[in-house]
Amino acid sequence: MFKWIRGTILRTSIKGFRTRTIAMGRSLYPHIEPYKTGEHHTLHVMQCGNPQGRPVIFLHGGPGGGCELTDRQRFDPSHYRIVLFDQRGCGESTPSACLEENTLWDLVKDVETIREHLQVKKWGVFGGSTFALAYAQAHPDKVAFLVLRGIFTLRKEELDFFYQGPGTSFLFPDYWESFIEVIPEEERGDMMRAYYKRLTSTDDDVRKKAAKAWSTWEMATSRLAIDPEYIARADGQDFADQFARIECHYFVNEGFMRQGQLLETQEIDKIRHIPAVIVQGRYDVVCPATTAWELHRKWPEAKFELIPDAGHSAKEEGIEKALVGATNEFRKMEY
Repeated sequence: MFKWIRGTILRTSIKGFRTRTIAMGRSLYPHIEPYKTGEHHTLHVMQCGNPQGRPVIFLHGGPGGGCELTDRQRFDPSHYRIVLFDQRGCGESTPSACLEENTLWDLVKDVETIREHLQVKKWGVFGGSTFALAYAQAHPDKVAFLVLRGIFTLRKEELDFFYQGPGTSFLFPDYWESFIEVIPEEERGDMMRAYYKRLTSTDDDVRKKAAKAWSTWEMATSRLAIDPEYIARADGQDFADQFARIECHYFVNEGFMRQGQLLETQEIDKIRHIPAVIVQGRYDVVCPATTAWELHRKWPEAKFELIPDAGHSAKEEGIEKALVGATNEFRKMEY
């Protein structure tokens, strides 16, 4: 059972900033005033745990996935000041599924804006590997530690393995058939581009159909054992639209970075000194273990945990245990 230490949970919606604060218990952070993130976006930010604790920021995956209630439960709330936010267009951030001013480097700037606004000098960074690596490499002096899961660097071979095939399609032929049937045969030579055309369509029916199919494919393949309840997330129209549109937007644009940038030696050298844990499911078919292994070989200073009985999802038992173990271990750090 999760217990809020000192009863502190702040939820702050930031619109240029719009602010809405809800608190439980005795202790509150000071009122947070609005600030701007851009012309188009409003970010939903949450703080949980110990107001005087060691700061850590959780970066959700996807991109496009948004935060879940369980995300905050990977941190000891008596020790950490936990910061979470729904990235541009995701979750409770608005406008929903917006692609304008929505790049990896916009997100990196958002993290810095939040850090400066909350007057955090340095914090732990936990979560989505692409985003976390990009932020750490851009601002290594602001990162106390890294916890990375399901390593993905948006290289063409990684994207093709999952969205073009052969790859995951060989292991999930039934769900693959449903994924490709949305796209006419003559367009299947570039599945991501064909989906992007539909996910950005002005025809709502076309967009909804593509969003559900795209999201179902990832929900079906994310766990070692297929989970019908997890797949059912794709039935949520808002979630599917956010998840599919934003994810596809990043992928067709190669993450808005150079091919292989996050694995380049000069980029790894920027973060080599940062204490880090890499957690990877051996049977992850969304973000195959070969990329995590390559990162491990280039960055041997980081602790590498290859979970033998897990797929992609952070909710796989072995992965969850390793992630919580990592944040517990980093409680020993002073920063």
